[in-house]
Amino acid sequence: MTWVNCATCSVKDMPERPIALVTGASRGIGAAVARELSDTHDLLLGGRDTDAIQSLIDELPGAARAWPVELTDQSALADATTDIERVDVLVHCAGLVELGTIADATGDSWRRTFEVNLFAVTELTRLLLPQLRASKGHVVLVNSGSGLNPKPNWGAYSASKFALRAFADVLRAEEAANSVRVTSVFPGRTATDMQRTVREQEGGAFDADRYLRPESVARPIISAVHATPDSHLTEIIVRPAAA
Repeated sequence: MTWVNCATCSVKDMPERPIALVTGASRGIGAAVARELSDTHDLLLGGRDTDAIQSLIDELPGAARAWPVELTDQSALADATTDIERVDVLVHCAGLVELGTIADATGDSWRRTFEVNLFAVTELTRLLLPQLRASKGHVVLVNSGSGLNPKPNWGAYSASKFALRAFADVLRAEEAANSVRVTSVFPGRTATDMQRTVREQEGGAFDADRYLRPESVARPIISAVHATPDSHLTEIIVRPAAA
């Protein structure tokens, strides 16, 4: 079956290679994961920047399709998954960070953070579980060092990432009988647009040389996806080598 590199093709027209859905694929770690997966998987690429997604699709060697959906809109999410008949790998890369002390962070900020970092992940995973079970698939959740070590001013973000870690652990335990693998990834500071925004909020300089490259996070993810059937990489921690 032939599937061209375009944003208008139907999911049902996909070829027989494994299919990976990557959220947050317009830039950063998500785009790096898409590039690494494109040699072996056909791709559904989610992201709010549709121009960036199309540019990524144009550069990829394999088949890829834009998957534009507002992840925090549960009705839209349900509609967008109805014609996805197969998923072998689901990579959650979309995320939001808004810094603030407990005293200053508003309820709206907490809600926005949890909507993107947790609730969108749980709902999309739930909707695609039948397909993941059928393919004995793999769910990858890009967490954060803040999901292991909370820090001042990072309350909402860290809490959402701790909850994401708990979700991954429960999902892994519940779906083990269905041979669905679940990997949590905990990167340190990474040279992405999000990190640039974080440094602005922190009032510090953005020094890319001190951070991980997105590709340095993507490659361990690919190793987990391509792990042999007798192995299961449950957690991956990646830290910058620079002090």
